[in-house]
Amino acid sequence: MGAMTIRGLDDSTVTALKEKAKQEGTSINAALIKIIRKELGIEKKKHTAVYHALDHLAGTWDKKDFAEFQKNVKDFRR
Repeated sequence: MGAMTIRGLDDSTVTALKEKAKQEGTSINAALIKIIRKELGIEKKKHTAVYHALDHLAGTWDKKDFAEFQKNVKDFRR
């Protein structure tokens, strides 16, 4: 495994890198390796799709609504 020295990092880059490492609970070195690997396409970023299209409906049914829904879908259970 090779070693490298990176020179010329400005303060904002160093601060951002430290913050990234802190958020991930890793060392600055590990965070930097991860960033480099992703940028070079060696390590693909894992995407998790999160959809919120129906969030406004969550928790809006009462017992009457639920009973009506159950009645309407009972034929599908056969």
